[in-house]
Amino acid sequence: MMTHPEDKPLSSKLSEELLNYIRSENLKPGDRLPNESILAKKMGVGRSSIREAMKLLASRNIVTIRQGSGTYISQTPGMVDDPLGFSFIADKQKLAQDSLEVRFLLEPAIASLAAQNASEEDIALLRRLCQEVEDLVQLGQDHTQKDIEFHTAIALSSKNVVVPRLIPVINSAIPLLIELTGNTLKQETIDTHRALTDAIAAHNAAAAHDAMYLHLVYNRARMTHQ
Repeated sequence: MMTHPEDKPLSSKLSEELLNYIRSENLKPGDRLPNESILAKKMGVGRSSIREAMKLLASRNIVTIRQGSGTYISQTPGMVDDPLGFSFIADKQKLAQDSLEVRFLLEPAIASLAAQNASEEDIALLRRLCQEVEDLVQLGQDHTQKDIEFHTAIALSSKNVVVPRLIPVINSAIPLLIELTGNTLKQETIDTHRALTDAIAAHNAAAAHDAMYLHLVYNRARMTHQ
């Protein structure tokens, strides 16, 4: 039996209405949504219906519900943590090498776009993340998560709507690389991150491309000599 749109459960209909609301309000990753009471009033439904619709959006990774804080647009809306099924690939060395090859295809060009299109806010964020990675590296602490945030910020600075959807390819490779290089690329990481940040801040597309390329070259060289 065919299901007609009007047969959809209320929560499904509401989740689509909420998605349209997010688009119409031009809400961005990290933005906070109005609370349940406001949305319930706006859409003429009960708060429990809004809650169920939000759970559906959360299951699609469009929103993140933080207990006691509110509901926010996900950093990578609509994408699951492992969309490419990397966790099912047993040979992590091969996965890291092949991921790095793909990063060579993508990231220098993304850095170049970021240099052309980054706003002052983007540049300020990059400088902060660059410093935070550097601080963690020098303290000998795990910088994996901050490294991921740094590369994510570069991708978002490109202002290309497709590039953020490629972020999982880049991000899933970073922990593997840090692990397989034995976290020995301390000074190289600091120097190439600084060069990247400075090139993007100067809106120098060629320098950003080359800095990212060099960053990846260091990783490849260290990984192949393990």
